[in-house]
Amino acid sequence: MNSALTLYNSLSRKKEAFQSIHEGYIGMYVCGPTVYNDVHLGNCRTFVSFDVIFRYLRYLGYKVRYVRNITDVGHLLDGGEDRILKGARLEKLEPMEVVQKYTQGFHDMMRIFNVLPPSIEPRASGHILEQIEMVQAIIDNGYAYETNGSVYFDTVKFAEKEKVYGQLSGRVIDELFSETRDLKKQDEKRHPADFAIWMKADPEHIMRWKSPWSEGFPGWHLECSAMSTKYLGPTFDIHGGGNDLKFPHHENEVAQNVGACQCQPANYWLHTNMLLMNGRKMSKSDGNTITPEQLFTGNSEHISKSYSPMVLRFFMLQSHYRSTLDLTDDALGAAEKGYRRLMEGYRTLQGLSHSGQGNAGELDGEINQLIDQARAHMSDDFNTPMALARLFELVSKINGLRDGHLQLSQLTPETFARLQGAFSDFTFEILGLQEENIGGEANGKMDGLMQLIIELRQRSRANKDWATADKIRDTLQELNIQLKDGKDGTSWSLD
Repeated sequence: MNSALTLYNSLSRKKEAFQSIHEGYIGMYVCGPTVYNDVHLGNCRTFVSFDVIFRYLRYLGYKVRYVRNITDVGHLLDGGEDRILKGARLEKLEPMEVVQKYTQGFHDMMRIFNVLPPSIEPRASGHILEQIEMVQAIIDNGYAYETNGSVYFDTVKFAEKEKVYGQLSGRVIDELFSETRDLKKQDEKRHPADFAIWMKADPEHIMRWKSPWSEGFPGWHLECSAMSTKYLGPTFDIHGGGNDLKFPHHENEVAQNVGACQCQPANYWLHTNMLLMNGRKMSKSDGNTITPEQLFTGNSEHISKSYSPMVLRFFMLQSHYRSTLDLTDDALGAAEKGYRRLMEGYRTLQGLSHSGQGNAGELDGEINQLIDQARAHMSDDFNTPMALARLFELVSKINGLRDGHLQLSQLTPETFARLQGAFSDFTFEILGLQEENIGGEANGKMDGLMQLIIELRQRSRANKDWATADKIRDTLQELNIQLKDGKDGTSWSLD
């Protein structure tokens, strides 16, 4: 299996490195959500990470066909129950009502985080025919067997003949075989490590389709093999997902694709790492968990205040996608300050103007070098924290130009134009951040609220209630809201 480093290095070379494979486009498949409950923060981190990868590849000039699936059938819990059916039973809804509800919720959350939609978003339930055809191909090639209407992948036979099972996850065969789950119908298998690629439905199972073997439903691993093959071909460029999917899901995808067509599904596998909270794995059982909504509203014992979606996105980008990310109140507070500094740097830069006269001196070279380095970091394993570090060095230069410590005459007009364009491109087009200025109706409400507070303070001062007046002023200062008393009255501004 190809080293992922080959991918990262190729980003700095000619576009033909990818386009020779797929007639002019990069094929990227990312495992999407199983839509039986609300999307959690770990999912959001994965999809934000691949959104940046998608954005950067397009920024480099590649055409990208990005496929991200919706799992709406076949994903079983450890006890063997379908996740969608469990959600339907608990909420007293039809299975497809559950699917629609949580698919819409997932899309809403992706919009909140400014995640671009994929090129294609197929659903597992809409590709049953393709999955049945793949099951038959695996049987025909001798790597699957039917028992009582269910079809199982023969992992032992596959591992002995193909010698690729375990390469993706880096585990030896004995470890893989020993780490199987105790699911229903284990007695139907030839070996405990064999996994279902088609399951005969029990009488109470609602979601079921006719097949040559039984009325049933496809196995969870099969759907991604079938849909990625349909839309990207038997071998495509990038396959991504969370690190928890490396085994068994992605390992079994490799087995299915090789078993069906003797093809490795992807040239490069990218996996995002775990999101921690306060140094520990998130777990509902011990109360160490938080939802996106709780972060946005501040309604959680784990944080001291609310944080905006763009602050949270910025926080995620401060860590490399392959590194664990520890969510703490202090880290979120620091991210909020960093995000504000970056946005202020952008606004300052847009407010500067060049006279058209300048020399290519030391400052000119430093700024060009920082821009080149930011791009080089993104081309080296999509290293967003290092790219951000270079952007903040540019912010220091921008503030120096604003304050007069540095002179615009030290830049050529071409370098100044490049600085404005590259800073904007990296901040918004590549990293996918957005300005969160208060505007429109919200701005009017804020003005009205502040006028009420100012009137209350003025009334307190008129009544010589200095304690209340000082309390209002001090509280606003803690919120970075400054009051300025003048001959025309009191005005306010955000610091």
